[in-house]
Amino acid sequence: QVQLVESGGGLVQTGGSLRLSCIVSGRAFSTYAMAWFRQAPGKERDFVAGIRWRSGLANIADAVKGRFTISRDNAKNTVYLQMNSLKPEDTAVYYCAYGSNLVVVPSAYDYWGQGTQVTVSS
Repeated sequence: QVQLVESGGGLVQTGGSLRLSCIVSGRAFSTYAMAWFRQAPGKERDFVAGIRWRSGLANIADAVKGRFTISRDNAKNTVYLQMNSLKPEDTAVYYCAYGSNLVVVPSAYDYWGQGTQVTVSS
């Protein structure tokens, strides 16, 4: 069984930065990927960034490219989302996800964290 615990959300002004963390416990697949999704009220859950755990290959959504980066720390079993130059439209609940492949579709991920709120004030 896999458990994901996110942290690091909060309230920040436009242009500010936040770093989200997701600690992974357990393992379901021999190779796997971790991803961050976000969901604003009344909207679908969107892919933000993902990383293949073993290779470190990352994929960043166009909407956040150049502002957000994803990384992982193998020793700490933790994946990070560094968010810089935040905008009000980045406001959402951010979810960490675990799956067997790095894809942008939420339904492909088998395990999810509880979500952490990010609010960017204008």
